[in-house]
Amino acid sequence: MEPRPTIYDVARLAGVAASTVSRAFARPGRVNAETAARVFAAARELGYRTASLPGLTTSRTRTLALVVTDITNPFYAEIIRGVHEAAADLGYTVLLSHTMEDAHVERAWIEHELPTVEGIVLASSRMSDSAIRTLAKQKPVVVLNRRLPEVPSILIDNQRGMRRAMEHLGELGHTSVTYVSGPEASWTDGVRWQSLREAGYELEMKVQRVGPTNSPTIDAGFRRAGQVMAHPTTAVVAYNDVLAIGVIKGLGRRGVDVPNDVSVVGVDNILLAKVVEPELTTVASPLRSQGETAVRNLVAMVNGAVPTGEPLLLPVKLVVRRSTAQRSRKRTSPALGTTKVSSSASAAARSIDSTST
Repeated sequence: MEPRPTIYDVARLAGVAASTVSRAFARPGRVNAETAARVFAAARELGYRTASLPGLTTSRTRTLALVVTDITNPFYAEIIRGVHEAAADLGYTVLLSHTMEDAHVERAWIEHELPTVEGIVLASSRMSDSAIRTLAKQKPVVVLNRRLPEVPSILIDNQRGMRRAMEHLGELGHTSVTYVSGPEASWTDGVRWQSLREAGYELEMKVQRVGPTNSPTIDAGFRRAGQVMAHPTTAVVAYNDVLAIGVIKGLGRRGVDVPNDVSVVGVDNILLAKVVEPELTTVASPLRSQGETAVRNLVAMVNGAVPTGEPLLLPVKLVVRRSTAQRSRKRTSPALGTTKVSSSASAAARSIDSTST
């Protein structure tokens, strides 16, 4: 009977130190992706089993990891619900992590828990592309709200959502829109801002931006209201619903009426969007469906399925409520001052009005 291959055999074949082999299995993200790939290829060739490393096991745990950036953000509630329901249907349990919008915390938690799970769902990860690629070489990974060519991803149609928000505001006669942006490290924020700019150019609407807002909460939106007022605008699109709700509260505190002075649009259609006064117009995202789809795809990968490499794009829809309204021809809010509309702008607004449904 041939002796079982050891960590030193793997190291010799891969051309690395034994300590590098140990890190590749025990601490993903600490080893260069190319080096990790050589280590795993050597291990497979030799028939090396990770059970020979302390703390690791080759047995099925039937456990998945879900990593979210902020568990207090209502955005994640429906994603978490979808993940748990799909996992239960498939006979899996879910280990939930809250990383506080911190890439270092996220990476450390994953490294600690990786040996106990069979696959990972990253919801709005703040880690670098290279760190996620390295992780995906260790265990099956599905990424939400982030596009990486080498890693399976499930996206919301942000381009269409932002276009619909701008079309809606244009139909109401608005010509100037301020985007209250989200976290600087957010891939989704970048896509939304770029999509708003493109839509603004095509629809001949001015688009400006305040931020970034690295902790996109109601309190942060409340504080951003002052910046919104500093730049004349008649409409706001916020990175998410909680920021939008904060902006509504902040503008109201400063004597600005929503929607009569400023219209506000959010993104996600969380439960609070129907509770705030006025009720929030928002781009509705299929959050529960996103969580369910992520788990079903992840479990398929755990069981040997090979992903296509193309991201899955889920549709969105605009839900119109009372936080948006027709732009006033003459706005006289004491906080924002009086805005006069030029004759050409008035004509354009009348043209928009005449074609609105």
